[in-house]
Amino acid sequence: QVQLVESGGELVQAGGSLRLSCVVSVTDIRRYATGWFRQAPGKEREFVAALRWNGGRVYYADSVKDRFTASRENSKNTAYLQMDNLKPEDTAVYYCAAALSTLDFWTNYRAQRAYEYWGQGTQVTVSS
Repeated sequence: QVQLVESGGELVQAGGSLRLSCVVSVTDIRRYATGWFRQAPGKEREFVAALRWNGGRVYYADSVKDRFTASRENSKNTAYLQMDNLKPEDTAVYYCAAALSTLDFWTNYRAQRAYEYWGQGTQVTVSS
């Protein structure tokens, strides 16, 4: 069973920064990929970023590219989402998710249905 726990969400002013963390409890984490999603009030959950635990390219949504950076620390089974130059429209509950890093997954990595395991979410609020 794979468990994910996010942390780091809080209230921040526009233009500020936050770093979210996601601890993934699983053996052999290099077999997996992790994605970040967010859901704003009244909106559908949307893709933010995705990465492989065995290295390689990181993928981003256009809305966060050049402002957000996803990374990982394998020794701690922890993924990070560094968020800079935050905007009020970034206000949302942020989720991390995981799935086995297969060809089928990477064909669909922007879709929620590609992920098997989800964290509980952490609230990020950006004030103007």
